Amino acid sequence: MTDQRKEVQLPQGTIRYREAGEGKPIVFVHGYLVDGRLWSGVVDRLSDRYRCIAPDWPFGAQQVPMSPDADLTPPGVAKLIADFLTKLELEDVTLVGNDSGGAISQIVATTHPERIGRLVLTNCDTHDNFPPGIFKALPPVAKLPGGIVALSGPFRVPLVARMAFAPFSRAGVPKDWIRDWIGAATRSSASLRDLKKVTVKLEKRYTEEAAEKLRGSQLPIRLLWAKGDWFFPISYAERLAGEAGNAKLVPIPDAKTFVPLDQPGRVAEEIADFAASS
Repeated sequence: MTDQRKEVQLPQGTIRYREAGEGKPIVFVHGYLVDGRLWSGVVDRLSDRYRCIAPDWPFGAQQVPMSPDADLTPPGVAKLIADFLTKLELEDVTLVGNDSGGAISQIVATTHPERIGRLVLTNCDTHDNFPPGIFKALPPVAKLPGGIVALSGPFRVPLVARMAFAPFSRAGVPKDWIRDWIGAATRSSASLRDLKKVTVKLEKRYTEEAAEKLRGSQLPIRLLWAKGDWFFPISYAERLAGEAGNAKLVPIPDAKTFVPLDQPGRVAEEIADFAASS
């Protein structure tokens, strides 16, 4: 996937995105403190058959800060994604999420379902696991005066930043990606403002509400889940698959949280089959 980005202007601000291929649209949603490049390997394998769109969503690592009044709560970001789909006039979208982007994808599918044809979730927040594990400490700290500066400060050290991302991928995250992500998050007061707005509202009530709305839903859902993930145990995927009315769980071997980075070929194959058959 080329690194050349297009732009679209929304009421909430500028969204940059990469696009490749033609056909039925597949829109990718990355998570906290990363950007759309997470999906590069998957897009490269799908763009001969599908129109693949990988935006840089405002989860803290976007290059362009959002408007000062932009709503960056989980429902607010879900509305932004819905507005993006409308702006590009996309229909019957396959929405694909990872990490906290998977949480937001569930909210999009349950609150703005009009343009969503099917939902693919790789390892991500669900039910009461939002945010997961040690990251539950982030929202209360970010709410404190100077809290977001204190949280982001250590990541300005390249070694610390690389160590922080290491548990999420078997393949390893490219160093230049990490540099860009951390640089974007800490570049300006506007960037830190956006990061704080996202962080303080990472609350499980949003994913619990989405899970309840998905209970018995006939929306086609495919769960592509790496086993042994410390942050997103497969038991959560099993629970979601059991509750939703039209969901299938597919275990993905040899991967961690960043499933699309670790197993792009397998993820692309599953998405292609799912999009073609549902």
